[in-house]
Amino acid sequence: MAGSKSPETSAEKGLTGVRLRLQELYFGATPGAVRFRYVVIAIDLLLIAFFIASPFLKDYPGFIAFDYAVALVMAIEVSARALAHDNLKTWISKPASWVDLFVLATLLFPFWLLNLAFLRVLRIWSLFHSELFWSTVGRKYDGTRWEEVSKALATMVTFVFVATGFVYGSFALEHPKIEGYVDALYFTVTALTTTGFGDITLPGTWGKLLSIMIMISGITLFVRLAQTLFRPHKVNFSCPTCGLSRHDTDAVHCKACGTVLNIPNEE
Repeated sequence: MAGSKSPETSAEKGLTGVRLRLQELYFGATPGAVRFRYVVIAIDLLLIAFFIASPFLKDYPGFIAFDYAVALVMAIEVSARALAHDNLKTWISKPASWVDLFVLATLLFPFWLLNLAFLRVLRIWSLFHSELFWSTVGRKYDGTRWEEVSKALATMVTFVFVATGFVYGSFALEHPKIEGYVDALYFTVTALTTTGFGDITLPGTWGKLLSIMIMISGITLFVRLAQTLFRPHKVNFSCPTCGLSRHDTDAVHCKACGTVLNIPNEE
């Protein structure tokens, strides 16, 4: 009959079944789903540890083989996470998804993207900003000050390692005092904190610009972290009238439109 849908093939039924199962595991509230997400997060943390340790391990025999093994594990996890979403376009539009795909590309093509391998630590940022993490490990602190502090701290730690990678990749073979990754990390931390001992300074125009960017970014990140620690905490609760989503914890009325609010609390 014209306009009728063709029957679903066995392959399509199988794919639908896999997707439903993954959705249950990634978004469900059953004890099995929670345990599954704990395993996924544990794997993510092990991958992050490998990315941080990579500059010290890259000269060891078998590193490339292990790198490809890590790529396989991450490819399976990223594919499963993408398949768990009903709309692939929605998943691909998330910044964390772009980070994961880029990190996976550096693992799959280590010889071509070797100079960008230090950007793998962006996985720290994507993990601590993911709903998967806060709905599982951090579910007791989801929407609280601790979530804001953790995200701000993860952003600062990620920036430290990314900036260290830039310094190491740009000056390790040119600067006599940057002989290894630790030297680059030392310079990044002293520049970021504006301590500036002066024992290591980056030469040339690019070195000065990089130092300035690290110092300015460091001040910004420290201010952001201090704000999350000391400013009055606000809860996420959308006003039904104007849509304002940030309110004081004891707010009775929306400060934008005056609508009476009914913000839930644990008391």
